[in-house]
Amino acid sequence: MSEIRVDKIQGTSGTDTAITLSGANSTVNGTLNVDGAVTLDTTLGVTGNSTVGGTFGVTGVHTIGNNAVVTSEGGAVTSNLAQGSIKAWCRSNNGTVAVDSFNISGTTDNAAGDYDIQINNNMSNANYAVITGADDLQDGAKIFATMIDQSQAIATTGYEVVFKGVGHSAFAKTDPNTLSASSVLGDLA
Repeated sequence: MSEIRVDKIQGTSGTDTAITLSGANSTVNGTLNVDGAVTLDTTLGVTGNSTVGGTFGVTGVHTIGNNAVVTSEGGAVTSNLAQGSIKAWCRSNNGTVAVDSFNISGTTDNAAGDYDIQINNNMSNANYAVITGADDLQDGAKIFATMIDQSQAIATTGYEVVFKGVGHSAFAKTDPNTLSASSVLGDLA
């Protein structure tokens, strides 16, 4: 593989520096347009606009700001990446044993069919949405419902999930048999 090593590439006017390469760091003061693959394993600072028309690979830790915009699959609209992502989720067995989770610090078994879910990194307010679901497959003739318990206010630190089974005539809290899950959408603090 060929390699070109330079310390400075200067613009055609001779006075403006278009790209500065200094050791492991690179700085672009202006617009950077790339029509091929870019692999970055050091620091790149861009003070103007940048466009990559190919693959942009970054090794190591990288941060995307909360103003990152994603173009829709059809290309007609854009949406905010931070706003549109799930902020926490939990998949449990029998409501209490977390099999896997993201941004969940723990669960508490309050009673049959009643569980608290603690969020690790708090939400910015209590106006977030929770999507829940559970499995009552082994009980056969029951209809199974999951919901947020309205008797306890949703907090920035977590929420309470209730599982209810409807049998022949009763509608009572009951533990899910195998699988329960919940996801949180909203703004992190």
